[in-house]
Amino acid sequence: MSTGKRIAGLLLLTSSLTFPSLAYAQDADPASEDALDQGVERVEEAPEADEPDISVPGGGIIVTGRRNRDPVRSSGQVLNVLTDADIARTGAGDIAGALTQVTGLSLVGDGRVFVRGLGDRYSLALLNGLPLPSPEPLSRVVPLDIFPTNVVSSSLVQKTYSANYPGEFGGGVINLTTKAVPTENFLTISLSGSGDTETTFQNGLTYFGSDLDFFGFDNGNRDIPPIFQRLLDNGQNAQDLPLALTPDTPAGTDTREGLAAQLLPLNLVTLQRNNSLPANFSGSVTGGLSFEVGDGTYLGIIATAGLKNTWRNRNVLVQDASFDNLSNITREFNNFITDQNALFNAMLSFGLDFGENTIRWTNLYIRDSLKTARLATGNDINLGDALLGADLLVQRTAWFERQLIDTQLVGEFEFGEGNWSLDTRLGYARTDREAPYNAQITYARSNETNDSQPADSLLNTLGTNFVAYFDGNNDFDNNTVAFDDLQEENYAGGIDLTYAGLDNISFTIGYAYSDTDRRASSRIFSPRISPDNDPTFGADAVNFPAAVLGLRRPGDIINGATIAGFNVDVLDPVLFPVFDAALEVHAGYIQTSWSPIDTITIDAGVRYEDAVQNVAVDPTVTLGANIEAPSTSLNNDYFLPGATITWEAMDDLQLRASASRTIARPQFRELIVQTYFDPVSNREFTGNNFLVDSELLNAELRAEYYLGRRDKISIAGFYKEIDNPIEVIVLSVSGANLTTTFANAPSATLQGAEVEFIKGFDLEGLGSSFFETKELLIIANYTFTNSSLDIPDDPSVRVITPQFGDVAASSVFQDGAPLVGQSDHLLNLQIGFEDSDKIQQAFFLINYASERVVNRGFINPDVVENPGLTVDFVARQELAPFGLPLEASFEVRNIFGRDNFEFQENETGRIELNTFNVGTSFSFGLKAEF
Repeated sequence: MSTGKRIAGLLLLTSSLTFPSLAYAQDADPASEDALDQGVERVEEAPEADEPDISVPGGGIIVTGRRNRDPVRSSGQVLNVLTDADIARTGAGDIAGALTQVTGLSLVGDGRVFVRGLGDRYSLALLNGLPLPSPEPLSRVVPLDIFPTNVVSSSLVQKTYSANYPGEFGGGVINLTTKAVPTENFLTISLSGSGDTETTFQNGLTYFGSDLDFFGFDNGNRDIPPIFQRLLDNGQNAQDLPLALTPDTPAGTDTREGLAAQLLPLNLVTLQRNNSLPANFSGSVTGGLSFEVGDGTYLGIIATAGLKNTWRNRNVLVQDASFDNLSNITREFNNFITDQNALFNAMLSFGLDFGENTIRWTNLYIRDSLKTARLATGNDINLGDALLGADLLVQRTAWFERQLIDTQLVGEFEFGEGNWSLDTRLGYARTDREAPYNAQITYARSNETNDSQPADSLLNTLGTNFVAYFDGNNDFDNNTVAFDDLQEENYAGGIDLTYAGLDNISFTIGYAYSDTDRRASSRIFSPRISPDNDPTFGADAVNFPAAVLGLRRPGDIINGATIAGFNVDVLDPVLFPVFDAALEVHAGYIQTSWSPIDTITIDAGVRYEDAVQNVAVDPTVTLGANIEAPSTSLNNDYFLPGATITWEAMDDLQLRASASRTIARPQFRELIVQTYFDPVSNREFTGNNFLVDSELLNAELRAEYYLGRRDKISIAGFYKEIDNPIEVIVLSVSGANLTTTFANAPSATLQGAEVEFIKGFDLEGLGSSFFETKELLIIANYTFTNSSLDIPDDPSVRVITPQFGDVAASSVFQDGAPLVGQSDHLLNLQIGFEDSDKIQQAFFLINYASERVVNRGFINPDVVENPGLTVDFVARQELAPFGLPLEASFEVRNIFGRDNFEFQENETGRIELNTFNVGTSFSFGLKAEF
């Protein structure tokens, strides 16, 4: 076969990898010589089940393979691909969990996947090759735990940069491909139930909310209060309203007293005890149709919908200590948390194959809602010497609803006798995140009595009972109600033209565009009660009427004070409530795949990106006196080259060398000086408007030895230099939460090595009929990473304004410290058996991650997480009761009950910051396919 025909065949192979249904349409005459020359013979070299569906920008994967369809081996870049079978083997219900089995990947928090120890800002997530905005203010990319495995056909992780991908490429890119056109009609129904030893049938906390909370939706109970909505519409603060109605005030006038009465509805802020939390539930239905609508034209439809509802208890220990002596505990809270998470997803995909052309239209909807109820008990001597020995009780109720709507139109076209291919893609995505009525109420017990009052007086027992103070002039007064809203829209598109008409070289030229706009608002209200008729607050709590002090529910306290005739007010102290952010990127690139000799392929390209990133306060919002609105404007352009050389040194030995230059921009949430609460990590985040882009130099050497079938051994070494890496820094510990921000460190380096081993052992020789079709499979990978911050003595950094401003870099960062999020050691091991003739498999999954820094400590030691060793067991078995085809699954997660540990430690002692028992979880599921 000529080299030119080989290149043309490889391009067709790429199309069949991207759209397997196209290969289905081409199989009419596989025996013809033309079909063989076009590369169709490769369809026969691997079973259909081994052909992953992969959709990436730039015309698919530029391949170098000459004898196989394996995209990992044949790609010109370093890839890991999880197929349907790989995902099923992990037993994970979402893509984030499945990806933890990929070499060098680790899961931090819920859904944030780190590549080679680099944070999520260095990880790029795409859906069918197009970018996705995030519904989370705390993540640049969509948390991958919201993608259930039933909507994803394959997950590709590329660790070496190529010019067809966006320049924000640090550790790697994760590209999810949704299910494509089916080759036959099908219907799948799945149901499962699960629970864990810390939560299921145990005591928990909740609040009423609404009748639709189980499904992740609200019935209108959480709509913005009418007075607050009018404040938003008029661009006002609460202080712009009169305190209360007077004889001279027109009827119907909005007042601060009226606003206060709407902020604490009983059904949204009243904690309740649930004596027996229910088991978790999930269910999904997926169906597909494929039929011929014309001569050689095929139409396919895939639809899926699923619902998952889970409960989770955590009893989190949070401590703070003197900065010079961690054994001197100044704050300690036990924060009992019950989270109810509802995840609803739906997808509708249409595909059309005509000739050698394919058009696919994918529509995805995901709604992820979290209902959290928290009760923290503890003490805080930082409140003042007069309050030493006081006990605090802090309740928090919140609702976080996040949803993603995404529609994509992708087309692949070939012409000019297969020498030319044109790939087009167009997408629109919108994410929304609302957190209404996020209420925090603090109750205090001073443990002191008032001897001037009668012994049986309620006022005399104030010191021995928990009391909520709303007087505005008390160290115990920390009562707030927050309303957060975020909306982000992304328009993206691209076009790629590839020519492969020459004997040993192909060229791709492309253009990509992305326009992202985000609007984020956060308003925090503090209800106040004046014990007299003077609106100037500050009177002592003993002047409150006993009827008000005797109430415990926050809404009753406010209503009781109003009925008693006392002034009720609202403080609206937020100076920067609304931010607008935008990022517009134009990119052009050229890429080539050249084979100077039969065993060497060079994939090289360069990308030019021009980006404008802006963050600014909405100018229509009233600011405080003499307050300068924080804003950011970054306007940069880059040439970003990347090249990978692949040498097939022997039939089964392949060597690679790659080098590239890439960037990492600050995320919107890192630039916005606005506080957001993350219910997963139990942290509050605020941005830094002085951040700048990070620039990376990447290099890698790799050897891959293929042992036949899927068996292989690979070893690699990698190196990165990072200028201006962005690090997470602890500002303070407030109550039961951490407050963190971000800053650019001067520079850092990262180097490491990874080893991957896959080997199957045929068990037929064991003699028993049970083992005739069984295979023992071992999949193991290990990654060692070492990173180091380079902190000279002279430079200063901007930590945050106006609290700190310029400080010496050496006072924030320690020279030689590892990057945030980087574990020195990552180990993943899967060992078990599977059957080649039917669905029957059982695997132990072993994951280990060594300690990693999750926050810089600033004046204290760094905050360290110790993930440690976790062991899971997953099993699947096909059944056929009454002739009905079923697949049963069983899982045990965290068999040995590894707990969560986050702490600060030095020679003076150790304090816990987010430490809690995790427990062991169990799951059982059934799937029927028709």
